[in-house]
Amino acid sequence: MHSCDVLIVGGGPAGSSCAWGLRSSGLEVLVLDKARFPRNKVCGGWITVPVLRSLGIHPDDYRPGRTLQPITGFRVSAMGQHETEIDYERTVSYGIRRCEFDEYLLRRCGVQIREESPVTSIERFSDVWIVNGEIRAKLLVGAGGHFCPVSRHIGNTNHEEPVVAQEIEFEVPPEQSASCSIRPEIPELYFCDDLKGYGWCFRKNNFINIGLGRMDHIALPRHMERFLTLLRTTGKVTFDLPARPAGHAYLLFGSSQRKIVDDSIMLIGDSAGLAYEQSGEGIRPAVESGLLAAEIIRSSEGLYNRARLAVYSDLLVTRLNPGHAYPEKIAKHLPTHLRNSLARMLLKSEWFCRRVVLDRWFLQ
Repeated sequence: MHSCDVLIVGGGPAGSSCAWGLRSSGLEVLVLDKARFPRNKVCGGWITVPVLRSLGIHPDDYRPGRTLQPITGFRVSAMGQHETEIDYERTVSYGIRRCEFDEYLLRRCGVQIREESPVTSIERFSDVWIVNGEIRAKLLVGAGGHFCPVSRHIGNTNHEEPVVAQEIEFEVPPEQSASCSIRPEIPELYFCDDLKGYGWCFRKNNFINIGLGRMDHIALPRHMERFLTLLRTTGKVTFDLPARPAGHAYLLFGSSQRKIVDDSIMLIGDSAGLAYEQSGEGIRPAVESGLLAAEIIRSSEGLYNRARLAVYSDLLVTRLNPGHAYPEKIAKHLPTHLRNSLARMLLKSEWFCRRVVLDRWFLQ
């Protein structure tokens, strides 16, 4: 039987960031993942500059052989309405491919890794966990995403109201590349009329990522089809998609009711429901929570009871809270038709798109 101090279930950005934060701690750390990397991951695939900074990654070190598309601005609109272009004249984000980014983080984390190892059982004996009947661990870190088995084990169910999304990423054939008007450095964001979601179209070198996320799963297919029709009729994307978009789900920080610590258990990333409320971004909260969990683990001196780990929950609120959100709170109390009409008007304003949509929501 393999024994370790910390077993991290999930090798995505949350799990690999936590492992990287523990690499020189003196603790025996093992990362377990059901997939073999590189693997595809449904995601828009963009990261803000602070993500690289938090992980100590210089763009020039990551770029060779991988996609790292500098983003210097955005086009923002209510779907089918006036498009407002914001140019920062500097790199404010990067477009990445999750199959490359996730593998890079996992391979450099500096701990033991077991791939193609799904969790089949979690049992508690005395003061240790036994996973799959063959791994003994003092502490479990759940980093397996929305459907994380560690999260389910401590009573978090899937009877929740997640954001649901459909997305596809593919390489554009050279003969069709010239007919795509999406500029690589200027991704495009399209908000739904009812403000319950938005669509995006990102170009990363020769790859295009198209997707749409919403608060309600029932209307998602209809809105996605409308979005794809809009891209075709406006000439943004003039060719057929090579496959059907894939789906995924996640919870928003502040609205998720998930328990994120228990005796000898911590949840990080999407398993804890940490995506930013306004943008749905999950990579930065995943990285931040993974690094924060590593800090708490290092300082716990091998004592992983619920009371000792509770500080993680408190610090997480401070770390991920975007600050005062009074305008957003006021907007939630407006009549729906008034709020939606006001939003469509404001999305035509360069000031609002820059200072609120981008600076506050997407680039925080």
